[in-house]
Amino acid sequence: MESPEEARVRLPQLRLDELLEELQARLDAARGTRDRVHSLLEAVLSVGRELDLEQALRRIVEAAAVLVDAEYAALGVIGPDGRRLSAFHTVGVSEEQIARIGPYPEGHGILGELIRHPEPLRLAKISEHPSSYGFPAHHPPMNTFLGVPIRVRDQVFGNLYLTEKRGGAQFDEEDVSVTLTLAVAAGVAIDNARLYEESRLRERWLRANAEITHRLMSGDARSDVLALIAERAGEITGSALAAVALPMEGIGSIAVEVAVGMDAEAHRGLVLPLDRSLMGLAFSSAAPVTSADVIHDERVSPEPPRFAGLGPAVAVPIGTGDEGTRGVVLLARKAGQPLFAATETETLQAFAAQAAIAMELAERRKDAEQVAVLRDRDRIARDLHDLAIQRLFATGMTLQSAGRFIEHEEAGERVARAVDDLDETIKIIRSTIFGLRTREGAGEAGLRARAVRVVGEAAPVLGFAPSVRMDGLLDTDVPKEIADHVVAVLSESLTNIARHAHATRTEVVLATDGREVRLSVTDNGAGIPADGRRSGLRNLADRAEQLGGRLELAEAEDGGTALMWQVPIQKP
Repeated sequence: MESPEEARVRLPQLRLDELLEELQARLDAARGTRDRVHSLLEAVLSVGRELDLEQALRRIVEAAAVLVDAEYAALGVIGPDGRRLSAFHTVGVSEEQIARIGPYPEGHGILGELIRHPEPLRLAKISEHPSSYGFPAHHPPMNTFLGVPIRVRDQVFGNLYLTEKRGGAQFDEEDVSVTLTLAVAAGVAIDNARLYEESRLRERWLRANAEITHRLMSGDARSDVLALIAERAGEITGSALAAVALPMEGIGSIAVEVAVGMDAEAHRGLVLPLDRSLMGLAFSSAAPVTSADVIHDERVSPEPPRFAGLGPAVAVPIGTGDEGTRGVVLLARKAGQPLFAATETETLQAFAAQAAIAMELAERRKDAEQVAVLRDRDRIARDLHDLAIQRLFATGMTLQSAGRFIEHEEAGERVARAVDDLDETIKIIRSTIFGLRTREGAGEAGLRARAVRVVGEAAPVLGFAPSVRMDGLLDTDVPKEIADHVVAVLSESLTNIARHAHATRTEVVLATDGREVRLSVTDNGAGIPADGRRSGLRNLADRAEQLGGRLELAEAEDGGTALMWQVPIQKP
């Protein structure tokens, strides 16, 4: 039996062991806290070093999972509407599991609770919360939950979601505190990454504008520059389709000159109304027009089908209402991709405005160069009038006088034909002189110049240059009102060939004999199908009937279509 003396010796020893154990526990707790603070600082530094936004978001999710020892972690980015998630980054779930689960969540249930009430949320069991309504099939089981909002400059950017603390433990207040600290650092990192991304985007837009200006001022073809505008805008915004449309003179529509990307062939050459297309609405309003889903947008005509696989879209005018809208650029992303944010639309609008200024400068430079050309043309016209015509007229008079002294009947007929040929040559030269003296671009362009311009603008869409032949006094005999109809018919005919004929050759003949004007457009394409749509041809026929003329269609010799449009000339 233990003596009283031995008991007194053992009692202090027991108290010492208890004190040592308590001290060890406190040391372990302090060491754990130190290690956790050290891990938190490392996580903050790691996240802060990232300048790429996607990588920064990935680092934040990974750091959060490690700090609170969670098996699963996710970061949901709140979309522009402030009610749904536009992106979702996960840790702990494999690619195979994600594929079996299906689409990423949009922000319902517990995830939506944090969107509606951006405050820390800690749950011992997810299924017991009133907002919970279960998980989809193949989703891993989750019980414990911790969610905290991430704010960027006092605005909620998204939320951190952490589930299943390892070892079956519950998330505690310290976990909340650590995660909130990480969320603050994450907000700073996201802001820095955004600013860096914006600066890089701004630099890319500036480079694109400089490239477009250089190409325009170097004299590159307009079609090449329009293609460059579409390509650069599509690349920078991550669009699957980019198209540029320009107004069509005299018919109140716009035509798609350039299209690159998904199903570009279905867009190239389209003539779009101003009230039933995104590009038309953007042109008529001189303001950007956006669509969340271009396929199901009621403002877009369903025919022809041309937006398969595409979703968000934006149409931005090239130029402003005050300076005149020169055209429209359309961008569309694949279905399921983010909408075009307001900041993106504003940047794109600035890019289009700069492109319009570059086009204006190029035109002014071209006008200055044309002044010199017009001076030469005036000189040539004077020389033709003062020298060539007078000589031909004198020669004709001499032959006509000499014809009276020729007794041989056949020789007399030949001289008479020569006089007629000289007379016709004089008429042609006079028409040429009038054409040389016409000031293009000053509102005085004659029918010849306008027709040549339409054919030149159609060449990039067709993929080849049509052949053109003109006869008669088109600029003097054809009134402006009828000339406007001729230009519109020629433009629509070439557009129809580009869209439907699949031709490799087109011939345009425009002629007048002083009594009527005739336009013939012939191609070697597929012809007009029996069950094809004829609304465009109906428009051409209506124009002819309004002027007392007619439209005739026939099969060309090489299997294509021969269109003949002719109306009488009504001189004032």
